[in-house]
Amino acid sequence: MGAAGSKLEKALGDQFPEGERYFGFENFGNTCYCNSVLQALYFCVPFREQLLEYYTSNKSVADAEENLMTCLADLFSQISSQKKKTGVIAPKRFVQRLKKQNELFRSYMHQDAHEFLNYLLNEVVDILEKEAKATTKPERETSSSSSPEKIANGPKAPQANGVHKEPVVTWVHNIFQGILTNETRCLRCETVTARDETFLDLSLDIEQNSSITSCLKNFSSTETLHAEDKFFCDKCCSLQEAQKRMKIKKPPHILVIHLKRFKYMEQLGRYKKLSYRVVFPLELKLSNTVEPYTDVEYSLFAVVVHVGSGPNHGHYVSLVKSHNHWLFFDDENVEMIEESAVQTFFGSSQEYSSNTDHGYILFYESLGPTK
Repeated sequence: MGAAGSKLEKALGDQFPEGERYFGFENFGNTCYCNSVLQALYFCVPFREQLLEYYTSNKSVADAEENLMTCLADLFSQISSQKKKTGVIAPKRFVQRLKKQNELFRSYMHQDAHEFLNYLLNEVVDILEKEAKATTKPERETSSSSSPEKIANGPKAPQANGVHKEPVVTWVHNIFQGILTNETRCLRCETVTARDETFLDLSLDIEQNSSITSCLKNFSSTETLHAEDKFFCDKCCSLQEAQKRMKIKKPPHILVIHLKRFKYMEQLGRYKKLSYRVVFPLELKLSNTVEPYTDVEYSLFAVVVHVGSGPNHGHYVSLVKSHNHWLFFDDENVEMIEESAVQTFFGSSQEYSSNTDHGYILFYESLGPTK
């Protein structure tokens, strides 16, 4: 990497950002799924800043128990405190801890980067919640009238003796959490029932030759519930035909979008990778939101890319925007790329194409207030 590192320094020249570090990660046998996500998170500035702050305030605690978060904080600190501007770091301690904690990531099989991201964020949330509970005495909190219900990729609401307690809001929630509202309108009495759910990322179904905007529109499209799917209306006290749709009630500061590129094919009895061309813009306007968050604007800063034709093999790389430059991270290798090169990762217009490098997880940062 010495030559590649110096090449990157030469390419940036006087424009090399003050205090920034660009380090590749060593691969420990199919750990590219981990490396690509960690690079995206390192260049998610609010996440990096909070984790380094956590590292600084906890390193003085001699008997601090090692966990996935302390290993991640240690890795981020190692990168940010390097004397050299570029190079390679071995995230060995982090990977060992990950494999020790979760058998899913223990084998040398090809792993899913989205599953890893979900696991990591929820693990960090769990650790922060435990620490917050250990340092604060239980106080009677005024419960909100419409407390968000938790879904699969969000944190779980703690229960105590069957009484709902307000969940701890961590800095991970402040960065990544948004709220969806599921609206169901009874077609007989017109009563609207709304249920809120939190999310740390949005998983979107994809179609050939589409865009993130159209995928988001489909996500929020109206669905009619009829026949066997009728809705039980509390006002009518019976099953009724209804219309249902999902909207974003509170957009997150960092919007993570997961494109569902791996689809289970009934006739094949296995998963297949969808190489569909899905355009993801550098600037995204969210339109499927509710008041007062209309037309919230986001800027793309990282993409985790799946390289390969199938779900059970392949490789992961990441594209990262740092200080207005786009960089390409492929395990140990880091190089500069033109902004225009980002569009080569949209996907393929034809099913059997030689291009197998497809955007899989997108990271957008809000350009305006989302609080």
